[in-house]
Amino acid sequence: VDQIGKDRLVLDLSCRRKVGDTTGPYFVVTDRWQTYTDVEVNEETLKMLGGYCAEFLVHGVENEGKRCGILEDLVQLLGKYSPVPVTYAGGVQGLDDLDRVKTLGNGNVDLTIGSALDCFGGDIKYDDVVAWHKKEN
Repeated sequence: VDQIGKDRLVLDLSCRRKVGDTTGPYFVVTDRWQTYTDVEVNEETLKMLGGYCAEFLVHGVENEGKRCGILEDLVQLLGKYSPVPVTYAGGVQGLDDLDRVKTLGNGNVDLTIGSALDCFGGDIKYDDVVAWHKKEN
């Protein structure tokens, strides 16, 4: 951070619940999402890490690449507690998820779409995403 400045740094956080725990906290995971750290994703952690970057890119690991829907509670947590701009990635299934992220994230969470886009083999038309964005902005 001292060498490049926090304003040029995006911190990528891969987040996952402990195996078998469907309602517990999310933790930061490493090593291709296989190794859990002791870093719980919560208000305190987001505030602390936000002091070292300009933005977060947060992966909802459990849903990443599966097109099965977003992790709604993670989006809510990010929208409520992130002190810096945040982009969520993971599980986008359809255009409805854009509205869902906007609502659940209190307008504070952006969304990235990967494998669900038609240009990557998915069902969501890129042009429809652009049109949604223009309508909302």
